[in-house]
This record gives sequence, structure tokens and C-alpha cells, in this order.
Amino acid sequence: MNVIPTALAGVYVIEPKVFGDERGYFMEQWKSSAYRDAGVPAELVQANVSRSAHGVLRGLHYQYPEPQGKLVTVLEGAVFDVAVDIRSGSPRFGEWAGVELSADNHRQLWVPEGFAHGFCVSSDAAVVHYLCSREFAPQHDAVILWNDPDLGITWPLDRCTLSDKDAAAPRLRDVPAQALPPFQP
Repeated sequence: MNVIPTALAGVYVIEPKVFGDERGYFMEQWKSSAYRDAGVPAELVQANVSRSAHGVLRGLHYQYPEPQGKLVTVLEGAVFDVAVDIRSGSPRFGEWAGVELSADNHRQLWVPEGFAHGFCVSSDAAVVHYLCSREFAPQHDAVILWNDPDLGITWPLDRCTLSDKDAAAPRLRDVPAQALPPFQP
């Protein structure tokens, strides 16, 4: 597999080896030893799948004080996937990395603990699969405003469909530091 670092330390684009012929393709979506060697924790404890229509934006979600790392893969369609460093005290605080993930390019994005995550569906629909480093804890679920002008994320669509929770999310600057994961060098 090919591991491509992004501008944010710890956030990786992963290109698994894909073996294809006229019948279709085969790829290893997860192999703990290979991903551990690439910097992804070997223990991922929960798998989630979402299906969303064109223009749906989910995010920017995070969990604290039980942060989740996520290995994100698109099984159908295409999304623009984003990780934002929200670790209080981080030298890259508020910076983001984004990449197109699709069923055609087979790319994955590793979003480590301490980062907010979101995606926007650019195809007719998309099925997104993500493996998480911790179980979902609804009492620790939080969100940052998807179009926070301080972040300056360049989303591929001007108009997006949002949940009520995502539409009412606070800007990052309005979240108290103690409600954000701490930076640990």
C-alpha cells in the first residue's frame, strides 16, 4: 500500500493495493499489521456505514474526552473528506487537510484522535465506511461549524444539506479549550 502524508502530521491518505481484472477487483481494506506499520492504530473497535445523497455534508464531528480515530473508505460514489486539527495547543490548530475519496480511486483517509472529521457527497449518492479507534459515546459527541470562516475549508459545493445539529454547530473559536482534545507532542 502507498501511504501519503498530508500537511497535518498523523493524517494520511492511504492507497491500498488493488488487484483488478475483467471480473472486478480485490483489495485488503484493513490488515492490522500493515496499517500499524503505516501509523494507524492496530486496534479499531467499531465499524460504521452511512449512505448519503448528493450534497449532504456530515461534520465536522469529533468526540471528547474519548476521542475517536477513523479510517474512512468510500464503498460507493465519491466524497470530499476533511480532517481538522482541533487539539488545544497544537501548532497546527485549526488547519485542515482534504482529499477526494471514491469507490473508483479506492483511497482511504486516516483521521487520528484529536481531529474533527467531515465529508461532503459530490456524487449522486455515497456509501461511506469507517473503522473507529473507540466506540461511539453519545455523551461526548461534539461538532464544529462546517463552514467556519476561520478554518477556510474549500468544500466542492456551494450549497449543502445539513442535519439540524451540524447547521447549529459553533465556530471553533467559540468552543472552550477544555472541551477540545489536548495536543500531546
